Amino acid sequence: MSAQTRWLILAIVAVLALGSVTVYAVQAFGRYQARTTGASAAQITDKLHDGNRIVFRNTAMGEGYGQIASVAIAEPQGPRELSQTACDRVDATTEYISCMRTQRGIPTTFETRILDAQANTIAEWPLPGVPSRTRISEGGLVATTAFVTGHSYAADSFSTETVIKSVQGEDFGNLEDYSIFIDGHELTAVDRNVWGVTFVSENKFYATVASADKTWMVEGNLEERRMNSVIQNAECPSVAPDHSKVAYKKRRAQSGLAHWDIAVLDLTTQREIILPLEQGFDDQLEWLDSQTLIFGMPRTGSAGDSDVYSILASTNSERKLFIKDAWSPSVVRTTG
Repeated sequence: MSAQTRWLILAIVAVLALGSVTVYAVQAFGRYQARTTGASAAQITDKLHDGNRIVFRNTAMGEGYGQIASVAIAEPQGPRELSQTACDRVDATTEYISCMRTQRGIPTTFETRILDAQANTIAEWPLPGVPSRTRISEGGLVATTAFVTGHSYAADSFSTETVIKSVQGEDFGNLEDYSIFIDGHELTAVDRNVWGVTFVSENKFYATVASADKTWMVEGNLEERRMNSVIQNAECPSVAPDHSKVAYKKRRAQSGLAHWDIAVLDLTTQREIILPLEQGFDDQLEWLDSQTLIFGMPRTGSAGDSDVYSILASTNSERKLFIKDAWSPSVVRTTG
């Protein structure tokens, strides 16, 4: 290598380094501004006590991007409270907030952080990879799903880790280690994955199980550490507030990129209805009430932004814009 070539390489490295420093400084300044504006986490949690709030991830560009946000159910397009805590996925009750986070750095790490009603961090634990799903029960059970680093739904195969813990410190383990039964036969395949938990009670839950290119919605029991299949081709379930129905993603039979529509199963009649979407979605549905679903969708042509839509859980329904610049919605209902 000639001396001229070495000097050229050193010059390029220096320019890249200065560019990196400049970008880092701009990003750091943006983070500082975000930390010093908006509502405090305490204000966010204080409003959850009375219920009738929707908590979500703010995706409006600028200050507050990625932070926990909250609006009144009665005024979803109204003023939003922004906290100082950034999350990739969020779920909330009147007492707790579950926040799955990406901690960018060298190396980048991932974690779950639990806030209590006074906005104190009362629990946190590392995640093995990119945050995907979280749900928290009224009693403080926390389910998290993370992609094992380097995997995603976009790949032909992927790996997830779904665990359930309690805010009091009890660990219910990795759901892949539970006994899983499909149509009465135990599933022992090594390629099985579990994700997308929704709690029915402090012991019962629904989740997704996948193996050999098939998916099932399963009903799980924490005490028995067992899951039984309910219906095939059902992902990321969400149980209605009155427990009469379960909504989920249903993969449309087509080649090429995956396309999920919405499906709703009546648990009494076992009747399933399909709500086709012209644009497929990839979010865990949430019930606004026992008749209405809400969910997030990326905004076409605007990288990093998304909106929350609503749709009636009945045939021939069409989605409507519900909250602009939002993702990962969670409904906090009135208690008592």
